[in-house]
Amino acid sequence: MDAESLRLAERLLPSTYIKQASDADISRRTKIHQLLEKRKCPDEGWDDQTIEGLLIDLAKMDSNNFPANCGVGEREARIYSGLVAQRHYRLGHGIGRSGDISEVQPKAAGSSLLNKLTNAMVLDLIRRIGIRGTQACLVMPMATGMTVMMTLLSLRDSRPQAKYVLWPRIDQKSCLKSISTAGFEVVVVENVLEGDEIRTDVPALKEKVTSLGAENVAAVLTTTSCFAPRGVDRLEESTDKNFLVPVGGAVVAGFDAHFIEHIGKMYPGRASVSPVLDLFITLLSMGVQGYTALMTQRSQHMEHLRLRMGEVATNLNLKLLQTKNNPISIGLALPEGAGTELGSQLFLRGVSGVRVVTPDQVKVVAGVTLKGWGAHHPNYPHAYLTAAAALGMTRTDVDTFMARLEKCLKKMSNKLKETRADVNEDGLENQ
Repeated sequence: MDAESLRLAERLLPSTYIKQASDADISRRTKIHQLLEKRKCPDEGWDDQTIEGLLIDLAKMDSNNFPANCGVGEREARIYSGLVAQRHYRLGHGIGRSGDISEVQPKAAGSSLLNKLTNAMVLDLIRRIGIRGTQACLVMPMATGMTVMMTLLSLRDSRPQAKYVLWPRIDQKSCLKSISTAGFEVVVVENVLEGDEIRTDVPALKEKVTSLGAENVAAVLTTTSCFAPRGVDRLEESTDKNFLVPVGGAVVAGFDAHFIEHIGKMYPGRASVSPVLDLFITLLSMGVQGYTALMTQRSQHMEHLRLRMGEVATNLNLKLLQTKNNPISIGLALPEGAGTELGSQLFLRGVSGVRVVTPDQVKVVAGVTLKGWGAHHPNYPHAYLTAAAALGMTRTDVDTFMARLEKCLKKMSNKLKETRADVNEDGLENQ
């Protein structure tokens, strides 16, 4: 209620009760004022009631929620289902306008403000966790692969004659498909082995740029996170992995504000507000302190995962892959004869996310043939499995996974021993 409404309410209730309610409301309003003034992610997370109150206020600013609104256009945020309207807090207009994802939409002041605030909070958080030189960012309503494609398309204006994208190999289909869909030719740069670890072949990368001509290379598409044994670069921008929201969004951030703005102008038409809304709510809920706590916990769980996988490797006489440059994912070499069946066994036991890689696989993606698919290298010497300590993982997840993994590995080891014994017996009988 505004001040006048509260004053009138004092005619019905004791003024002390009204003052208590007013003080609580002022506390919530102060948080909102600070958000609008500073445009930064709050240090402490907000309670759900404050967040929901702000969302209701923002929705009231969109024309479809005006009491006397009369929409006669084709796109008036008409929502048939009450459940759908409730799910989106009645924010039905989306974000952006035709030709610019970040442009303010006249019919949707509330949705536009939400979009601006979300981008500002993400930029602030990126800077505060260590990438201080970041100048701008956009939350895109598409997952990572499509966002990479949009970024590559935006390079055409600045490098119109370029037709190649150099790709230090990372065995994920979305990377290749984003390059192909953007109309560029993929140039694969195979990685090099350094012990157990796979690293980018920087001299080969430089040689490719020289031989093709720098003016003909649109970009070098590297990855910012991946599965062991490949080393990790620096920043991963999908919203689901990094902010614990449903799949559907990605963050584009960079050191050139004009380039980020240009990417936004490449988006054709309006966009769904859903990925932005999810991120807006989550950032307000966790705050900077909540996010940094999650990062600290992730590092601790990584060390615990490494310790437990090392114990299992020792107990079963297996090799833990040494990948010091990968602080997210750990690899465990598998015994000869163990295949992707292990992944199926774990999945049936409620374990998801484990990747089992056998180096003899060949895959054709977007017209590119890749030997040793999944291993990021054509001649990796081991079959292996990987597990990642990602944001949001718990210590219980680690312990439960390791107990189930050890049980499956023991069962598989016994099965392999029996198979080898049968083969040896058959060989003796035939002599």
